[in-house]
Amino acid sequence: MSTYFRCKLSSIRFVKEAFAANLRALRKSYKLKQTELAEKIGTTQRNISYWENGMTQPDIDTLARIADFFDITIDELVGRK
Repeated sequence: MSTYFRCKLSSIRFVKEAFAANLRALRKSYKLKQTELAEKIGTTQRNISYWENGMTQPDIDTLARIADFFDITIDELVGRK
């Protein structure tokens, strides 16, 4: 595997981990339970749990709703800024 692809894979891994950690930290800073956040952004508690544990990631529309709810950019949400 080339160095370029190894760097891309590690970059993707960082974004996934940063998103999971940021989502959990933001939710807790707002003193919300997973079910409460899920209701506010139109998803399920199970999705919130999966995202916070890095098991899956939301689609771009859901990322935008999450960022809007917390009044941050998607870049900030995924740890790119």
